[in-house]
Amino acid sequence: MREPAAGARTIADEIPVVALLSARGLHKRFGGVRAVDDISLEILRGTIFAIIGPNGAGKSTLLNLISGVYRPHAGSMLLDGLDITRTPAYRRVRHGLARTFQKIRLFKHLSVLDNIVAGFHIRHEIPAWQYLIHGAAFHRDRIRWHDESARLLSFVGLDKRAHVRAGSLSYGEQRMLEIARALATSPRLLLMDEPAAGLNAGEVELLLDRVRMLRTNGVTVVVVEHNMDLVMQVADRVLVMDYGRNLFEGTPEEVQVNPTVVAAYLGGEVP
Repeated sequence: MREPAAGARTIADEIPVVALLSARGLHKRFGGVRAVDDISLEILRGTIFAIIGPNGAGKSTLLNLISGVYRPHAGSMLLDGLDITRTPAYRRVRHGLARTFQKIRLFKHLSVLDNIVAGFHIRHEIPAWQYLIHGAAFHRDRIRWHDESARLLSFVGLDKRAHVRAGSLSYGEQRMLEIARALATSPRLLLMDEPAAGLNAGEVELLLDRVRMLRTNGVTVVVVEHNMDLVMQVADRVLVMDYGRNLFEGTPEEVQVNPTVVAAYLGGEVP
């Protein structure tokens, strides 16, 4: 097979790279405050996209727009080509979008395993009547999602804690459980809001490793995070926000040396 000449374009060069998530001109205001002000972005499949910025920069508001908690006052969003701008949050989950929250939201009175099982609610493959009269299909489905729940607990290091009450877990374990529950929905796009908040050094390393494994397994990750060491180690692209606007977007290396970012957020001087 003949090799293409140097500098020649191939068929692969002609195929456009399609973003999994695209946003154009997003605006969200609360009274007179522009929490998100004309934000546009593209998040490519199988990448880790970080959003950083000072407190009050609009990071969590942007995440809430993407996940459907808030609706934008202007702008549009496409998920794999599907317009989700006005799609409610619960329907976005069915299109492959899941998230974790800055403030942990678990069913703390349920067991660790049952918290994961709850995440499979959109993936059941049984007729509705079998919830009342448990037939063979119900039992097959139950075995399937219990097995998958065990696999997810092993993934986040909680396999030995499956039957304890979720509220009795340490803070770091609860963080990992929330991630596992989000993964139970089988997302293509996982949004993570401050996942390293309150974690010790060992737990941050576990988180880093698992986020990288998600990327390897084809899950696209968007992470809002204050832990700059984590962001610079794991992100492929970084969006820096300030006062609701796009201050800068680039690779972690570009962010660290950009004078505007250094002055506004990271502190110090560029050598």
